[in-house]
Amino acid sequence: MAQQLHVELVAVEEKVWSGEAEMVVARTTEGELGVLPGHAPLLGQLAEPGQVRIKLAGGEQVAFEVAGGFLSVGPQGVTVLAENATPVSATAQSH
Repeated sequence: MAQQLHVELVAVEEKVWSGEAEMVVARTTEGELGVLPGHAPLLGQLAEPGQVRIKLAGGEQVAFEVAGGFLSVGPQGVTVLAENATPVSATAQSH
């Protein structure tokens, strides 16, 4: 089994998504960032408007439109702290 990242996507009011993923892709103020297991620790500011895509085992992907916030990568995994996070409909996702 491939190595997995633990991912937490948290908005101001609630935990939006939590689970294991193969990769997280987010747009930061520095550009688009892909995070794989073993990524060096970092803290990035999310670009506005932005999208966070979480790639799951088996090729499935979940995506959220996010407004404001930060992405943190540490030894425990990836945490996305957003002011707002709205799921993107499956039909609107690009693969």
